Amino acid sequence: TQTANYGRMFIGLKPRSEREAAPVVIARLRAKSTQVPGMQAFYQSIQNLNVGARQSKSQYQYTLQSGDTATLYAKAPEMRDRLAQIPGLTDVTTDLYIKNPQLSIEIDREKAAVYGIGADQIRNQLFNSFGSRQIGTIYTPSNDYQIILEADPKLRTDPSDLSKIYLKTQNNQTVPLDAVATLTPSVGPLQINHQGQQPSVTISFNLAPGVALGYAVEKISEVEREANLPVSIATGFSGTAQIFQDSLRGQGILILAAVFAAFVILGILYESFVHPITIISGLPSAGIGAILTLMVFNMEMSVIAMIGIVMLVGIVKKNAIMMVDFAVGRRRVGLSAEHAIREAALLRFRPIMMTTFAAIFGVLPIALGAGAGAELRQPLGVAVVGGLLLSQLLTLFITPVVYIYLDRIDRKLRRRLEPEFQEVEEPQTPRAVAAE
Repeated sequence: TQTANYGRMFIGLKPRSEREAAPVVIARLRAKSTQVPGMQAFYQSIQNLNVGARQSKSQYQYTLQSGDTATLYAKAPEMRDRLAQIPGLTDVTTDLYIKNPQLSIEIDREKAAVYGIGADQIRNQLFNSFGSRQIGTIYTPSNDYQIILEADPKLRTDPSDLSKIYLKTQNNQTVPLDAVATLTPSVGPLQINHQGQQPSVTISFNLAPGVALGYAVEKISEVEREANLPVSIATGFSGTAQIFQDSLRGQGILILAAVFAAFVILGILYESFVHPITIISGLPSAGIGAILTLMVFNMEMSVIAMIGIVMLVGIVKKNAIMMVDFAVGRRRVGLSAEHAIREAALLRFRPIMMTTFAAIFGVLPIALGAGAGAELRQPLGVAVVGGLLLSQLLTLFITPVVYIYLDRIDRKLRRRLEPEFQEVEEPQTPRAVAAE
């Protein structure tokens, strides 16, 4: 528990084959718990992958930070209400509770200066009375005992007891605390949270079934712009939402870097800038297939699903490599581009299908959601299977066409740049070469 009116409970679910999905179970529990008066219940499924998130009542976190606590505590409830109005966001709550009784001490510096009393003296006297100031140690043969200075417990039970604290003036006289300070009762936060050494308020939320995290991040960013928060308040996502936002920000650059690295390596291998483009041309179909499959099965584009899409870059590329590598070899013996790529498609069809289905069957258990914690890994398997199936169907048709057209462009460029370039005439038919 964090406070006196807060508790946390863990509920174990039956095996996945004997129950519905976790979001469906949570929705059923939420509908029943709302019938209990005076209680608020927040549900979230335990995540096998937690990244930098603080403990909260919901899975995703949105944080506000500011050194000005008055402004921060005034704007945080407003942002919480705005986020609660976004369709698809559930269990919107905050860790800010302005319900804790407190006593504010405001020093009248003019009166304190008359008595020769400084703010540090007042602070030290309060610490002597209510803090844990160690003034000495008693040493015994078996143990050491610390001597702690504090006020009489009888003078620590009521806020009015603060007026019984006396301060020494510059004339060695004593005056009560309320002679140089005003004591004002008020309410404050139950706990003061910090992030990055600054006071912070965390607004946590869950997603309704079928709602993607990317949609929530986009809508919250729109609400933030409409709220016109003061410049003193810094905002940002925490935990999984932050990792997702950061990955979206750098995902395009990382994918382009991976494709460029593959292009350079293939260019060195084939000593050509044309054939790597042929091989890479099948990658968009894999990404489209992965995204469409996730949409069909109503799964969100999570960080795990992105990992599956990155995996497709390497898996799908090998199909085109097998085909282009064989065609390049046949071109070196004198076959035309059309005949070489046709023969490559025929003779490499079986190896391509074998490797593709081997990869599909390898991730199929993940896509079907078998085993403990499968709901976390399932988007990865679904993305890989969908991307492989669509890319397999299209690569067998796209790669030969792209190869022929790029080969023609390559020959035209070579004729212009290399006057001595001569094409080798095809000595035999593809059937004769294949028969040999």
